[in-house]
Formats: sequence, C-alpha cells, structure tokens
Amino acid sequence: MSALPSLSRRQHRRTVLTRFGLLLWFSNAILLPVLAVIFALLHPLESHAQPAAFVTPNEMGAGSLLLQTTQDGKYIEAPRLATDVDIDVNGPTARAVLTQAFENSTDKWVEALYVFPLPEDSAVYSLKMIVGNRVIVADIKEKQAARAIYEKARREGKKATLVEQQRPNVFTNAVANIGPHEKIVVQIEYQQAVRLADGRFSLRVPLVVAPRYTPQDTSPITQNADLKAGWGSTRESASRKGSGKPVSAPLIAPDSDRTNPVTLKVNLNAGFPVDDVKSLYHAVRIDKINDQARRIVLDGDTTAERDFVLEWNAVASNVPSVGLFRERVGKDDYVLAYVTPPAVATPQKAGREVVFVIDNSGSMGGTSIEQARASLDYALSRLEPNDRFNVIRFDDTMTKFFPDSVVATADNIAKARRFVTSLEAAGGTEMLPPLQAALDDSHQADGLRQVVFLTDGEVNNEQQLLDAIAASRGRSRIFMVGIGSAPNTYLMSRAAELGRGSFTHIGSVAEVNDRMHALFDKLENPAVTNVAAVFSEKNVSLSPNLLPDIYHGEPLVLAARMGKAAGTLTVSGMVGDRPWTISLPLDQASNAKGISKIWARRQIDDAEVNLTLGKITQTEADKRILRLALEHHLVTRLTSLVAVDTRRLRPANAPLTEADIPLQLPAGWDYNKLLGIGTARNAEADAGHRQAAGNAQGDDEAAELEPISAAPPASVPLPQTATPATLFILEGLLALLLGSSLLAFVSKRNRA
Repeated sequence: MSALPSLSRRQHRRTVLTRFGLLLWFSNAILLPVLAVIFALLHPLESHAQPAAFVTPNEMGAGSLLLQTTQDGKYIEAPRLATDVDIDVNGPTARAVLTQAFENSTDKWVEALYVFPLPEDSAVYSLKMIVGNRVIVADIKEKQAARAIYEKARREGKKATLVEQQRPNVFTNAVANIGPHEKIVVQIEYQQAVRLADGRFSLRVPLVVAPRYTPQDTSPITQNADLKAGWGSTRESASRKGSGKPVSAPLIAPDSDRTNPVTLKVNLNAGFPVDDVKSLYHAVRIDKINDQARRIVLDGDTTAERDFVLEWNAVASNVPSVGLFRERVGKDDYVLAYVTPPAVATPQKAGREVVFVIDNSGSMGGTSIEQARASLDYALSRLEPNDRFNVIRFDDTMTKFFPDSVVATADNIAKARRFVTSLEAAGGTEMLPPLQAALDDSHQADGLRQVVFLTDGEVNNEQQLLDAIAASRGRSRIFMVGIGSAPNTYLMSRAAELGRGSFTHIGSVAEVNDRMHALFDKLENPAVTNVAAVFSEKNVSLSPNLLPDIYHGEPLVLAARMGKAAGTLTVSGMVGDRPWTISLPLDQASNAKGISKIWARRQIDDAEVNLTLGKITQTEADKRILRLALEHHLVTRLTSLVAVDTRRLRPANAPLTEADIPLQLPAGWDYNKLLGIGTARNAEADAGHRQAAGNAQGDDEAAELEPISAAPPASVPLPQTATPATLFILEGLLALLLGSSLLAFVSKRNRA
C-alpha cells in the first residue's frame, strides 16, 4: 500500500516537472525569441543589413524629420507632409502665411528643429501650432525667457514650439514632444513691403537656406589692462555683437529622388491696372480677376530649391511716380510713402573710378560663376575712356589684377576681360580681405568712386563685413550684385545701404544684360543727394533715420508714425546741381494693411544700422529694439515666439528624441565643388589666377598673394536613439538553446 502513494507522488512530481519544463521551453524557446525578433523588426537600428526603413540625409528633402541610429549615416525618417505659402498683396504691402505640416511616423516621442528662410525685411509676428483639433497660439517674449519657457515645457512632456531669429533672413523653429505617429501643422505669418525698382514692382519669397561658409576669425583683438601698483594683466574684451554662430544642416545630394515639395499662391491686388505679370524662375498659372487683380499659382510639382520672384508693372508702362498709404492702429496713424525723382538729362560723364570684385569661391560653382563672369564682362565693356578701374577676384585667396586702378584703355580692358573669362569656382569664401582692398582708396584723388561687388554672399560673418563697410567706406559707393538662385539678400541690401549704393539680383544668365544695363544706368547717372523729408505736423517718427542717396529708377521709401495723418510730407534733394522738391498731402493717403508692422521692422533695422555706424551704443540699440519688438509682437535677435500646450502628453519615462532637418541645395549650385570648400582647393585654377595677375602687375606683386586658410564647414550631429536589437536577437537564440536543453533533460528523466 505504501508504494502506491510513493509512486503517485513520483508521477506527480514528474508531471509537474514535465509541465514546468514544457512551459519553460515554450517561454524561452518560442515566446522570447519570437518577441525578440518582432521587437528587432520593429526597431531594426543595429542590423548590419540596411532595411528599407533606413534613409540617409542625402536622400532626404528639406523639412523631413530624421532619427539617428547607431549606424553612421543611417536614419529613420519621419516624413514632411507639405509646405505651403499663401500671400495676399494689397497695394504696397504683402501678408504671407507659411504653413508646414509634419508627421512623426516613428514610435518615439520627437523634438524637431528646422531651419527656414524669410525675406530680410519681413516682420514676423504670428505663430500657431495645430495638433489634432487643438490650436496653440504663440506669444512674444524676450529671447532668453522664451527659451526657458520652451525648455520647461519640453522637460514636462508638454507640446511646445519656439521660433527664433538666427539671422535677419534665417529662422529656426523647435517643436517639442511630437507623439508617435502624430501629425502637426505650424503656421507662421509675416508682413513685408512690395519692392519698386526700375519701373517694376516685385515680391521675393525665399524658399531655401543655402549653406554658408564660416571664414577664419580676422576680427581685431581688443584687450583691457587691469593694473595694480603699476603692474597687471590684460584680458580680451567681450564681442559687441555676440558669437554669431553658424547655422547649418545636412544637405540633399543632387542625384537623390527625394525632393522638398512646395505649393505657393499669390493673390495680387496692385491698386492700379497691371500688365506683364510674370514669375521669373518658376512655372505658374495666372488667372485674371479684373484689371487690377491676378491670382498666381505654381504650376506642376515644385521643389524648394530656388527663391520665388514675382514681378508686375502698370499698363502701358504708366508706372506711378508716387504712392501714399496709411493704416490706423490704436491712437496712431502709420504712413508708407513711395517717391520717385524725375528722370533728368544725363550730363557729360565725368571720370570715375570703378573697382569690380568677383567671388569665384566654391559656392559659386555651377551656373553662378557663369552669371558672375558674364555680368563682369558686360560691366567692363561699358567703361568709358576717362574712367579708371581695377578687378579683384577672391575665394580663400585674393588677387588684385592691377596693383592699383588703371585708365580704361582698350588694352587694359581686354586684359581684364581675358582674366575674368579664365576664372573657375573653387575654395572658401573669405570676403573680408577683398572688401577691405576694394574700399582702400588711399592712393587715389577725390571724385566719384564706385565698388561693384558680385557674389552670392553665403557667409556667416555678415556683421564683420558690415562693420568694415561702416569703418572704411569713405567716399566709395557700394553696389551689390547678388548672383544665383538663392543669394544672401540680407547681406546684399544692408551692405548697399551702409555703402550708399544699391542692390541688384541676377538669377539666370538670361538676365545679365537687362540687369547690368539697369545697374549701369545707376552708375552713370547722377544720384539724388542731400535728401531730406519734412512733415508739417510735429511728433513724427520717421524711418529710415538716415536718408540714402536715390539712384535712377529707384524710389525713396519712407515709413512714419504720427498721431494723425494730416498736413504734408515734403521731400527734397539735389539732382546733380539742380534742386528737386515734391510735396504729398497726407490726408489723401489710401488705406492699407500691415504698415504698422513694416514701420516697426524698419525702426528695428535703423537701430541696427546706427549701432553699426557707431551712432548709438549697444545698450541703447538693445533697449530700442526690445521695446519695438514687444510692442508690435515681432521676432528679432532679442525676442522669440513661444507657444506651450497646457496638457502633459509625453509620459515621464518616455525619452525624447531630437531630429535636425536636412535642406535642399539651391538650384545651380555645384554639389561637388561645394563639398570642396575648406579642403582641397583647385590648385591649377589658383595658379592660373596668380600667373594672370603676375603678367598684369609684375612678379613682385604676384608673390605677395598668399592663400588664406579656410575653416571647414560646420556639421550638425544628431543624438543617438538606437535600441540594442542585435542583443535581443542573441538573447533569443540563447534562450532557444537553453529551452531545448531543458526539454531534453526532462524527457530523459521521464524515461528513467
């Protein structure tokens, strides 16, 4: 009898052990490996083979979110849905709404950072972030305070967005806590003034941020002495303008099938009968609404690889010579006036000195260098026998073709044209040395002196260049010629303003003759000087504070704030040796929207210009800019727009992944030459430049042309966010072996 219970207990133990073994085998041999493989398939971040989910920055379009893996150069994509630009032009002003929609296609919580361009004179005043059915409206704050609010919301798992100005025409938008598989929409609104020049109205919409070269630091070293009992030490002074850190992002390779799609619509209401409405660089559909209005839409698939430019003029070339508009906001009237001086007979041209500066750096590769060579060749052909001239070319080295300006004889012009024809794009963009060389007129007599600067302006040291112009401009007038599909228009327009000249853009070789002809009309005709603007009413705040010279074909554009738009505005000046005056009755101004934002933006620009010219201190400029920005809700270098959702959405234990956004290369840029900036230069081309200069100026002069070292382009690393997929797979295989061994052991015991 006693054996039965003993046998039963032994069988029971065997049964339990068998079941436990089977369960353990199933868990380790089947369940865990399957789960591990499934997890690895969902998170294939360390697989040695490249799954379809992997992408590289060179395959991406601007605006795509990327999550980095542990494999160098391999990312998981969260695709951008769309970019849309909707613009309403009403008379002299344009209101734009920029909409960018994103989708996070991953299982991670994401923080996105993207870089986008806006017009250099735009007044950015509104930001909305739309998530599902929630609309989050941004507020304007001081920059540091806005950053602190954003970082706090980011840590707390709340959705937040922060728009900051990195340059006057380059902005960044950080968006925190985008949930897994979540869509967001960001809308940014800005105002700008319509441009009038050479009888045509125009509107420019930048669509791409071009890569920028960071030159070596050639700024002067300023030190202060701390003395005690006669002895002491020196310390370097703080920078007046801050660090000016470069803004960069990954680039898309030109042979990639990825693009950055964009849609754009312009509702044009000119305020007068219009004719010859055209898009300079994009195919568009134009629908006529009435004599004064058109609807313009991009035609077909379009990518953000070049700036959009729309032009229009009045019927039968009856271009208005004056324009007067006002907007009532609160207790004040804001006035915007366009005044074009009359055309006068060109007097006998006096001799002048013209210094041409041409950029042949790597960023000018492709069609840009063709445009620059053609433009300079045309300019040389327009020189008169009583002119003096010189040509300076630069990349990360510099060549003055003649030791000093020479008479524009046929032989000298022919030599210079051959030199220009031989130029090739290579090397970095060290713009400061040639700018200083062009402004140096210490060996010249008095008289008219003009500097014509041909470049794309894609550098990070704009303020250093503007400071040099303010310090050394002397009697020179600077005329900037922007080359390429997406030039740095902020640098161009500000340099021309400080240099008391003008800015011309050439976006294709086909435009060279017309654009350069218009430029030489300015160079060869007398400017309106000693310009003054007087209001009959008191307490008027006028912009610009420093009225510029006015060149042929360009109006004087004034913005003012006053209690009530009444009385008259009188503008006067000298056209050559003849006085010129015009009076405008302010009560006849037409109503227009957005003028208050434009006035505030121009007041902020005035403060920056006066700071550069040394007319006000840094403290005074910052105080003025901050007051204007907060009062008018504008993004500046001192203020940002920040929006925060009140709800916490990201779980406390869920990590937040950062993702930078790659940008598309501007149309016409040579990708291979761009990658060569700061590395291997085109030694053969450089030797040719030196040889040509040596032939023109002698071996001693050529021997002094030493290369300037170029800094490598900055890179933007992305944080690691990978999971140990390979480890999971190995653990699964190990569990399978252990489970099989245990099952074999249990079976052997049962048979025993």
